[in-house]
This record gives sequence, structure tokens and C-alpha cells, in this order.
Amino acid sequence: MTIHARCLYAASLSLLCAPLHAQEIIAGDARGGDGSLPSVMVRGGRPTSLPKQIPTTIEGISAADIEATINASDSEDALKYLPSLLVRKRYIGDFNHAVLSTRASGTGNSARSLVYADGILLSNLLGNGAAFTPRWGMVAPEEIERVDVLYGPFSAAYPGNAAGAVVDYLTRMPDRFEAHARLGYATQQFDLYRTGERDGARQASVSVGDRQGPLAWWLSASHLDSDGQPLVLATRMLSEGAAPTPGTPVASGAVAGRNNREQDWLILGTTTRYRSAQDQAKLKLAYDLSRDVRASYVLGIWRNDTKAGVETYLRDAAGNPVYAGNVVINGRQYNLDAPTLAFAPAANDLEHTMHGLSVKSNTRGTFDWEVAASLYEYGRDIARAPTATLPAAFGGGAGRNTDMHGTGWNTISLRGVWRPTGSDSRTGDHGIDFGIQQDSFRLRTLVSNTADWLAGDAGSRFSAFNGNTRLQSLYAQDTWRFAPDWKATLGGRYEQWQAWGGEIGNAARILPFGADRSERSFSPKAAVSRAIGTDWTLKASLGRAVRMPTVGELYQGTVNGNDIINTDPGLKPERSWTAELSAEKVTDAGMFRATLFLERTRDALYSQPLTATVSTVQNVGAIRTNGLELAWQRADVLVKGLQVAANLTYADSIITENDAFPASVGKRQPRVPQWRASAVATYRPDARWTHSLGMRYSGTQYGQLDNSDTNGFSYLGFSRFFVADVRTRYQVDRRWSVAFGIDNVNDERYWAFHPYPQRTFSAELRYDLR
Repeated sequence: MTIHARCLYAASLSLLCAPLHAQEIIAGDARGGDGSLPSVMVRGGRPTSLPKQIPTTIEGISAADIEATINASDSEDALKYLPSLLVRKRYIGDFNHAVLSTRASGTGNSARSLVYADGILLSNLLGNGAAFTPRWGMVAPEEIERVDVLYGPFSAAYPGNAAGAVVDYLTRMPDRFEAHARLGYATQQFDLYRTGERDGARQASVSVGDRQGPLAWWLSASHLDSDGQPLVLATRMLSEGAAPTPGTPVASGAVAGRNNREQDWLILGTTTRYRSAQDQAKLKLAYDLSRDVRASYVLGIWRNDTKAGVETYLRDAAGNPVYAGNVVINGRQYNLDAPTLAFAPAANDLEHTMHGLSVKSNTRGTFDWEVAASLYEYGRDIARAPTATLPAAFGGGAGRNTDMHGTGWNTISLRGVWRPTGSDSRTGDHGIDFGIQQDSFRLRTLVSNTADWLAGDAGSRFSAFNGNTRLQSLYAQDTWRFAPDWKATLGGRYEQWQAWGGEIGNAARILPFGADRSERSFSPKAAVSRAIGTDWTLKASLGRAVRMPTVGELYQGTVNGNDIINTDPGLKPERSWTAELSAEKVTDAGMFRATLFLERTRDALYSQPLTATVSTVQNVGAIRTNGLELAWQRADVLVKGLQVAANLTYADSIITENDAFPASVGKRQPRVPQWRASAVATYRPDARWTHSLGMRYSGTQYGQLDNSDTNGFSYLGFSRFFVADVRTRYQVDRRWSVAFGIDNVNDERYWAFHPYPQRTFSAELRYDLR
């Protein structure tokens, strides 16, 4: 651990702390200053940092609602019931596959959404896919003030990765002394094939903060021990079986099944059962340089020590477990060591650091400005795996270390807003936002051989993969209320993208990819709204997004002699036009919104067959998505104290052109279900008790471009599901509270390549001093 990490952890854990006190839910004013409706209703807490002046769709949830309705063990749980969103969270503390899905983007498209916390980029734009999940662990659920989501690429303030959505976490800063503590526990009984086990997660967090004159500070720490269910199945296709050779051991215990393509296979056991120990610490400072200017600094540290275990179903004639070698199952011989090891444990040792610094004015006068910078660093990031076979590898032996030290990203921006003389800053009558931004990404990956995969030092190089990208942007957008019932935004974003330093290597050599790449693009944005009567607002939005290739997509391939092969050096940016038309009714009792959305994407970036045996990222000619989203909220439904929020999304997302893979034309876009819905009902019979029931549904979806994976209820498959969750919270007194919950009450067995959790019970104890 670095010196500053040790200091921050020691200071955090030495505090006497208490939990977050439940906040009041304060409905935003349903009317603008001139009697017309605003574009966004902010529901309590500090205001969102998203551009709420733009007349388009923004949904959000406050800390009070999270605490009342969600069994939140990780920060991404706050998004659980928001319209059209799904986070592919596989277990508590999922650090490497919890990808966000939006209206027209599946969980394989992590680079088509953006996640921020207090203005710091958490999205991992080094690649696109399950392995490039946002850094959710840098935000603890207890520190969230509110979360807001901007749907679609309708703000010029964000790059083309905002094609799906922008998620903004606003975390707590105190205005007086406060301290918090929380203890949490969760457990599930997981049963699958021949696996039956009890998995648990234990959490603890502490935080303290204060404001003393011009200085506000916040110090927090959290710890998680988590046992996840097995995520990967060890399998062999039935068709791989060969005639037995003399002396081959006979194994029993294999389970016959069918894979995601309805092909017969044998399930031999499980791998990748994570046991995780995660720590997070954060220091936040804010200093008022003057009445109107504030400087802020954030330091976050996240550590993760993970072991991935295995379980074999196979037994030899003496009843001993079988992990490796050739075995005979039902009269056919199978190799457990090739083409890959059927059973391979793994380990991860990670420490990441985040810095954020900003200076911002808030005069609410003619002109305001902000200077901001952030840095995210992979201080230590080592993945370990054996090459030796089990059971010998349980004690060490030959293996490989994957070291990503030196990887990370940084951002810097200058922003301003000018309000022409005579405009009203409170109602947003007229404001011009503009800025200049730079986002830089650096990927460094070195795979080395080692004599001891558990603890050995790196030896000779096995492979290497490096590259850099940079996005420089200028933007401006003008929002004005040009008539009492009308509001409009017109803007644009100019971007210049560069990629350089790409190289890939094997044990013998490291080869550069050749010439650097650069692209330029312009993305116009427009939105307009009209208030009708006292309750209704109509909105229309149109925006272009250009999503540049990530380092991982651009610099790909393999080394053959002195050449890089199996790559697409001419990979194009992904270009999308998105439009939406909304009708929204807002009253003191609730709201209703209906939104039609359309997206046309050219040159979508997907992995697809390059040859008969090799797949690589290539451009998909065109994808068309048409959809409808309905959202409804209401207070005091049927009885006083019952609040209901529900949403339904229909998305018809079809591949219309793809010369590289004609079999995919006319098929559904992977991982985008046609139907999805969620609802949550919250009942507060008195000031002490809160009960909630949540429901989530997702329809049929596919993982392959040609939709050939028709069996969703299988390892590698993507299934439909319906899941119900419950939560009960009791405010014991002004400071103490307890909560109990069950996720997946109906014990649904469902899949997203890996198995999702089964019925999970949770409990938490909180204490607050404020």
C-alpha cells in the first residue's frame, strides 16, 4: 500500500462514527418562476450537477429514497429501479463485470455510457465490454446524496460516449458536524447443478465530516468481505469426446446439459468463485476562497484482494476429485487440459487511486466559471493464474502474472456559463454554457511467466499490450426561454481524437501498430419544450454522438513473426443520431412521462468473426432502434403513505447492415431486450416504519450478433427474468435504525452469460450523530 493510502486508512478507521440519518423527501417546485413548468423536477437534497436547464429527460433518486427502497450493498444498486437501466451486477462487490445497460445499448457496450462522481470520471473507457466496468467501488452507498441520469446524447458538455446515458453521483458534504456508521450482512443459498453452498457478504463503513468557517471536510472508510457464487462452468462439448485410450481413468459426476446454442455438453464443475476483500477510503475538502468561489479536492483509494476458487464434480473410481488429464465419461474420452484448463483458480491484487480538484464560482450573476481536473491511477493491478494443472497448482507452481501498473486516465476542463444581462438565473431564462475539455487514456498490460503463480515475481515476458488515446473538445450550448411557455437549447460539440503508441508483443518481440490515428467530428444538439396548461410539458430532443474507438478496440490482434495479424487497422468511430419526443405531466402528487425514442447508429463497434476461427472488433454497418418509455410516480396511492413508481420500456433494436457478418442482418442487437420494466412501491404507515416492494423484468435477449444463442437459461446465455425484492426499515429513535431485506424473493434462476444471484437475505444496522 502506498504511504498516502496507509495514512488515509489509519485516519478513517480511528474515527468514532455514525450512520446517515434519513432525509426528508422534498418534492421540487412543480412550476417555473413565470408559471410555466421547468424541464426537470429535482426531488430533494442538493441539486443535480447535470445540465437540468436542457429540456430533455433526466431521472434521479435521492439518498432518502435509496435508504427506504433499495438493499444497496454497492453504489450501482442506486440505479436498480430507474427507467431503462440495468447494471449487470453478478455478486456483492462485483469489480470487473458490472456494466451499465441503457435504452439502446446492452451490457456489452460499456463505452456507450458515462458515470461520474462529483465530476470525476468513473467510466473505464480503456475498452468496451464486460471487463471495462465503471469504477463503482470508488463510491460507497452511504455517501451518496443523490444520483441523476441524463438519457441520450443531448448535452454538448459530454463526449460521444454519452450516446446511452450519463450517470452522475453527487456525494455528501457536511454543513455542520456529523458522523455515521453502518454494519451490513447478506447471505444466499446458491444451488446449481451439483453445487450447493451458502455465500455471504459482510460490510462495515464509517464516516465523519464538519464545516468550520470556510472549510468543509469529509473523511470516510468502508470494508467489504464477500463470497460470491460460482460464475464460470467447466464444460466440454459432447462432440469433443474421442475413443478411450488404454489406462485412461474413468470419471463420474459430470452433468449433461445443453449450452446457449442448444448443443449438448457436459458440465464438469465450477470455477471463478470469488472471495473478495475490498477497502475504500476517501478524503474530501472544500474551501470557500470568497463568498462566490469554492475550491474542492477529493482523494479516493480502493483496494481489492480477490481469490477465485474452483469445484470439480468429477470423481475417479476411488472417489477422489479429478481436475486434470484425460478422463472417460460415459464411454468417451475428454481432455481437461486442452484447449484450455477446465479448472483454473485465479487471484487479483488491486489498488487504485483517484484524485479530483476543482475551483468553481457560483455568483448566479452574469458569468460563472469552473476549472476542474481529475486523475485515476492503477497503482497496483496484478492478476495471477496458474499454467500448472490442479491439484498441484493449489500450492503454487508455474503460472502467469498480468500487470497493469501504469494504466489510467486523466481529465481537465475549463467551463463557463454566461447569462445575458436581464436574464433570471433562478428560472434559467437565458444561459450560454461553453467549455474546453481534454480526456486522456493510457493502457499498459504486461503478462509475465512466473515460477509461483500465487506469490512469485514476474519472470520472462509472455505478452504485452499498450496504447494511448486523447480526446480534446470544444463545446457551446445556448438555452433560453424565448416565450412564456417555450424553452429551447441549441448547441454543438467539436472533438479531435488521437491514438498513438499502440503496440503488441509476445515472448520474442514487441511490434508497433504503425502510424498514429486521428479523427475530427462535430456533434450538433437541439432540444425544445412547451408548457401546456398548468401541468403538461411537451419536449423534443435531437443529438449526434461520435463514440471514438477505445485503446482496447483499436490496438488488437496477434503477433505472427514480424507481423500483427487478426486486426482491423481501419476501425471507424461509431456515429449515432438519437431523437426523443416526450409528454410529461407533473403535479404535487406525482408525475407521468411518455417518451418516444429513436436511434440510428452507423459503424457500431462489435466483436464479430474476422475469419472462421478468429473474432475481433469490427464495424457493424447500421443498427436501428425505435422505442417507447413510460414512467409514472404517485404519492398516497389508495391509502395515505403509499408511494408507487413504475416504468416500462419497449425497444425494437435491429441490425440493418453488416457486410462483415451478413447472418446478423435483420437480427436483434445483442443484450438489448425488447421489453423491460421495473416498479417499486413504498409504504410509510408512520414516522418509524418504511416498507418497500420492488419488481424488475427483462424480456428475451441474445448475446450473439446472429441471435444463434437461443437458450438463455444456460451458462453463456442471456435469459429473460422477473425478480421481486422487499425491504423493511425501522427508525428506532433519532439516531438508530435497522433494515431487513430480501433480493430475488421468488428465487429466480437467471443468467447474463454468468448466473445471477439467487434469493439473498440482508440486514443492516445504522447509527447517526448529527
